Amino acid sequence: MKLHFDFETKHLDNAEVKVLAAYSKKDGGISQSWTQKELLKQFAMVKSSKNFTAAAGTTFSFTSSTLQTVIVVGMGEKSKAKAEGIRKAAANAFKAVAGKKFDSVVIDVASFNAINKLPDTMGLMYEAIAMTTYAFDKHLSKKTEHSFKDICLYVADKKVKRNADKVQEKAANIASSVNYARDLVNEAPNILHSEEYSDRIDKDVKTTLKGKGVTFKALGMKELKKENMNLFLSVNAGSAYDPRLVHLTYTPKKVTKNTKHYCLVGKGLTFDTGGYSLKPGASMMGMKFDMGGSSTVYGAFRAAVLNGSPYKITCILGMTDNAVNESATVPDSIIKGRNGTTVEILNTDAEGRLVLADCLDYACDQKPDYIIDAATLTGACLVALGTQVCAILGNNDKFTKEVLGSAKASDEYMWQLPIIPEWREDMKSQIADLKNIGSTRFAGTATAAAFLENFIKNDIKWAHLDIAGVCDSQSHLPYCPAKGGSGLIVRSLHHLLTK
Repeated sequence: MKLHFDFETKHLDNAEVKVLAAYSKKDGGISQSWTQKELLKQFAMVKSSKNFTAAAGTTFSFTSSTLQTVIVVGMGEKSKAKAEGIRKAAANAFKAVAGKKFDSVVIDVASFNAINKLPDTMGLMYEAIAMTTYAFDKHLSKKTEHSFKDICLYVADKKVKRNADKVQEKAANIASSVNYARDLVNEAPNILHSEEYSDRIDKDVKTTLKGKGVTFKALGMKELKKENMNLFLSVNAGSAYDPRLVHLTYTPKKVTKNTKHYCLVGKGLTFDTGGYSLKPGASMMGMKFDMGGSSTVYGAFRAAVLNGSPYKITCILGMTDNAVNESATVPDSIIKGRNGTTVEILNTDAEGRLVLADCLDYACDQKPDYIIDAATLTGACLVALGTQVCAILGNNDKFTKEVLGSAKASDEYMWQLPIIPEWREDMKSQIADLKNIGSTRFAGTATAAAFLENFIKNDIKWAHLDIAGVCDSQSHLPYCPAKGGSGLIVRSLHHLLTK
């Protein structure tokens, strides 16, 4: 399906369906910014229109005098709509026409411009609709289809036309990267094992990121053994597939000694049985999502590269599954990590932190200024923050606030949790340097971060994102699939890496 901007009235006048936005007024009725003022008179002539208050998420339909179907999308009070309100309204606009038999669709962008910044509104709408059209249907016999071939975003003000291509390109790069991350998360684990996962990233780099200053390297079993990544390998010990550490680097065209260097690290557990600490059957369903951290940081890396980030970016993805066979790591094992730290593995279902530990130590050797890791790490995160909020913990308050600022600018929920001395102490083992779970079931998100902190060196500023709650099934957001990978946090990290 083609999504494009149009500055001529041809589509507006001839489309089968026209979509506009309206706002609630405190004293009742609606307010609007419609480019075709006669439509307001026609709207008012429809008797049932008096009952439409334009509450956010509602729609109203009528037939115009030119026999076009007109759909009005409610945005609530204009002063409260903001950027996220525009995203949601644009998503609802698409959903109002999806599945219906229309040949052509046009959306009046100016009517959605609640923030009075038309270029920004154009980008927000393009981004939102492109994310909303997403469907993971590759394994379905019947694909998702719409009767219309394209959606026209009509812009009456031709003054912004000269920037339209840049606005569209930036929004398309973000949305396509979010959708690519969703595809990875949604893929079946018997298909997307560690070896296949690495190959897909390699292919995407060679096609989508070709000529963008990106290099790809993959470390397999032999290389990981040479790197002494024994914690990582302990998780892979029961697998039928070799592990992969994918190492991506992006170098911008203009680099100086002052160019910032960010390193993204992602947990890529393509499936997690829990190992010998086996999960219950009901808890095992959905464990293909356990590679969501890696898909998130790759999606952010991809979007930042496509949109010309001015920073050097390294992206490290630790890929394996956590399975059970006669070689799998057993509880009570003691394993020495890449940095020489010994870890008592009391629970093989706390495996993500073991993969991340070696990957973080490896990341530190790349000498970045900042490290951000992302992982679907703990169920405790859902208990603490629910399924709508990403947890952030770190070793530098200034950097943590910077990441939080990018999340806020992207309208994604992120909340800081603490790492306190008592939790650091709790992660110490009596017979090894560390243990991989805390002494109690409480504060699991924070104790996991306290464990990971031991693998950050050289005073590198570090932030840990636990995305366990937000990685999938964000049904409260109309631009996200109700079920399956959400792609959330890609936009926040993209903002950080391109601002």
